[in-house]
Amino acid sequence: MSGKRILAVAALWLAAIASSLAVVYSTQRSRALTAELVEAQHTRDELRYEQERLLLERGAWSAYNRIEQVAREKLNMHVPAPEERVLIRKTED
Repeated sequence: MSGKRILAVAALWLAAIASSLAVVYSTQRSRALTAELVEAQHTRDELRYEQERLLLERGAWSAYNRIEQVAREKLNMHVPAPEERVLIRKTED
């Protein structure tokens, strides 16, 4: 074998090894990114569920009946009778 031919074969071997290592690296990186994507999607789904739950809870806590019930029971509030009402007028100076 001539020197040029040996050099060409060695270069092809190095190229094949480099290509193999690149395939292994890209496969490993792809698997790692896929795992990260699955984890991010799982987190997204959990956050969506939590958001829906919080929206329902907010709706329950802000419902007019709930506010009136808390005002009556915990704060001892009631609708004022006509004689308890005071009219305040803004006077111009």
